[in-house]
Amino acid sequence: MAPKIENVVIIGSGPAAWTAAIYAARANLNPLVYEGEVVGIDIPGGQLMLTTDIENFPGFPEPISGPELMDRMKAQALHYGVRVESELIVDADLSASPIRLRANYAGDVLTHTVIVATGAKAKWLGLPNELRLAQTGGGVSACAVCDAALPVFRDKVLAVIGGGDTAMEDSIFVAKYASKLSVIHRRDDFRASVVMEDRARAVDNIEFKTPYVPEEFVAGDDGALDHVRLRHAETGETEEIKAGGAFVAIGHIPGSDLVAGQVDLHDNGYVKVAEPSTRTNLAGVFAIGDLVDFTYRQAVTAAGSGTRGALDAEWYLRDTPPSDEEKIEAAEEARVAG
Repeated sequence: MAPKIENVVIIGSGPAAWTAAIYAARANLNPLVYEGEVVGIDIPGGQLMLTTDIENFPGFPEPISGPELMDRMKAQALHYGVRVESELIVDADLSASPIRLRANYAGDVLTHTVIVATGAKAKWLGLPNELRLAQTGGGVSACAVCDAALPVFRDKVLAVIGGGDTAMEDSIFVAKYASKLSVIHRRDDFRASVVMEDRARAVDNIEFKTPYVPEEFVAGDDGALDHVRLRHAETGETEEIKAGGAFVAIGHIPGSDLVAGQVDLHDNGYVKVAEPSTRTNLAGVFAIGDLVDFTYRQAVTAAGSGTRGALDAEWYLRDTPPSDEEKIEAAEEARVAG
């Protein structure tokens, strides 16, 4: 008996993955989602699981938390019959026909197409209180564009930590909502382009604190961020600066380890796709969401990418003859026999 071959396997559980699952299910593709599992601070649902109030996702006139939005997306996928496995895909042979994936516990999974939505995660500083304050809405965030406009940050003294173009862009954005903004960087010189640094320096309410290294996010009596403890990188002297909010802007790490060495990647590790499609360089392999997007990184753009991924997989299955089941069965028996 030939092994079961899935039409579509989706790897991931952020807005891109759930949107792809909903579209694939409504196209009668019977998709299977591997949503992942808890590994350290990494949890199913992606970066939105660290986001408190979301005010810019269409259809929600009142703020909605990141975890609740992910729960609703998953519930909608389940409503349309999407099957979900709560484990990781730990290995993949993407050039095989059919594609062969290995689940952490269940073993091998065969599929005609795979949609990879393993996202990207923000780099954190690793400071005391950092993740607790991020997870509880206590004033620390790794997405200035997502959070800086929230009422909790408006008209407060704020801080941005980082020295690259992203930090400069975030600083210019955050400064619109802050009474005062401190840009904290460990060196006197910045990795940002001269143009971006000059733009940030031209903003009246931005000051630069260099060369300083953040040592601790200190909460006040209300449990929210009150100030940041800094250490001078050269003298070692410490200083505390007032901050009702802090935005960590030191980059992101794409979740491309699973597919590295098989699909084409950009120099920064993000997966290359044939824009505007989600096709990679391998047949039947599609990539969506923050795994391919190092520019926007928003929930709504990820969801749009998920739509494209599901449609691309559907059209691929429509136009590509299915594998010969007898050949697959023979190959599987030969593999098992060694």
